[in-house]
Amino acid sequence: RRWEAPEFQRDFVYLTEDAARLLVARGVRAVGMDYLSIERFGSTDFPVHHILLGAGVFVIEGLDLRAVEPGRYTLVCLPLKFPDLDGAPARAILLA
Repeated sequence: RRWEAPEFQRDFVYLTEDAARLLVARGVRAVGMDYLSIERFGSTDFPVHHILLGAGVFVIEGLDLRAVEPGRYTLVCLPLKFPDLDGAPARAILLA
């Protein structure tokens, strides 16, 4: 629904700081979001990013899952390699 809107959606679903801490405590290694950010709109200090990335949890944003059928998959995420950066565009694929 969000991807189909021509304008930017400010009320997208995001992770709270408590949710990020819970994911870290549970040993989650990667978190993906099917919109442009894992952080609430308007955040300027990005606490969720700091919590997750500080614990070594990979953050994958901007996933377009519209064509994905419900089921269990293996996610393979292949980021472009840029020196001295903490993020990059990636090709994300699902293996059934």
